[in-house]
Amino acid sequence: MYLPPHDPHVDDPMRFKPLFRIHLMERKCATVECMYGHKGPHNGHIQIVKKDEFSTKCNQTDHHRMSGGRQEEFRTWLREEWGRTLEDIFHEHMQELILMKFIYTSQYDNCLTYRRIYLPPSSPDDLIQPGLFKGTYGSHGLEIVMLSFHGKKAKGTKITGDPNIPAGQQTVEIDLAHPVQLPDIENLRDFSELSRIVLEVQEQIRREEQEREQRQEEEEHSQQAASQPASPLGGEGAEEEETAAGAEGTAQDKAPASQPFVLPMGVISRNEDYPRTCRICFYGTGLIAGHGFTSPERTPGVFVLFDDDRFGFIWLDLKSFSLYSRIKVSFQNAQAPSREAFDEMLKNIQSLAT
Repeated sequence: MYLPPHDPHVDDPMRFKPLFRIHLMERKCATVECMYGHKGPHNGHIQIVKKDEFSTKCNQTDHHRMSGGRQEEFRTWLREEWGRTLEDIFHEHMQELILMKFIYTSQYDNCLTYRRIYLPPSSPDDLIQPGLFKGTYGSHGLEIVMLSFHGKKAKGTKITGDPNIPAGQQTVEIDLAHPVQLPDIENLRDFSELSRIVLEVQEQIRREEQEREQRQEEEEHSQQAASQPASPLGGEGAEEEETAAGAEGTAQDKAPASQPFVLPMGVISRNEDYPRTCRICFYGTGLIAGHGFTSPERTPGVFVLFDDDRFGFIWLDLKSFSLYSRIKVSFQNAQAPSREAFDEMLKNIQSLAT
């Protein structure tokens, strides 16, 4: 298991924790050992469910228990997972979230199902190299997000989740066709000024969508009147031209001069060590929800590109800032065989979460 660094140090390396191991014997036989817990390896089981999916099961879960009971297990988990003690956490809301996560993760006793995840394919026109990033999520701590590019959109998909937004959901979506021009550094400190700019872009997008829908309706009416069905090839060509134009525009905006950056007053950040210059910003939306993924909604925000390995997202409604840093672990055999296979994987992990 690859664990993120301790909150909020997003630039620190990932941590490695063995969960199981397989001893290959003669005549194609093997033994499986569970590595979970603190009493050493013990008997386990692995089952191949279907292609690109398998399950592990511990046969001796008593090896996961500690002499001090659940309280000792919780304190040990807190120290290893968060790098803190119970006395360090004063915030009541954070205590609740951490306890929920402990109950959720410890109940499985290393009886888990694993599914293959492809790394996102890259294109020369991408804003930065797509991949996996560590991100700050307030009291939830650090989570892993996959950044991928889809024409005029970029998507941040949660690979690890929390009690509000589960893994597989699209945590942020970036509209690469709508850059956000930040005000000068003094006015940027004013949250209301940033909010005004972002909401203006949101209104512009709403108007463009209405106009696009209206044009589509008019085209459908004119086609019906002429009794001529629309040519599939013509439609695809138009879409390809539009996508290419959008990609070209994105490529042109790839390396603008850097500009000073500071978070507006009142915006909360777990990590105050964020970069003080950025390359470019875009309008985006972030997914928020109540506990148990109740009442999910997409809310406006600003995607901030700092450099090739770091970006941020300002959640306007939450007055919160998430900082993301690239995971630089090399994963072998993780490339998708095709763009279609990657898109299908994204749909599958989102449907599992839903």
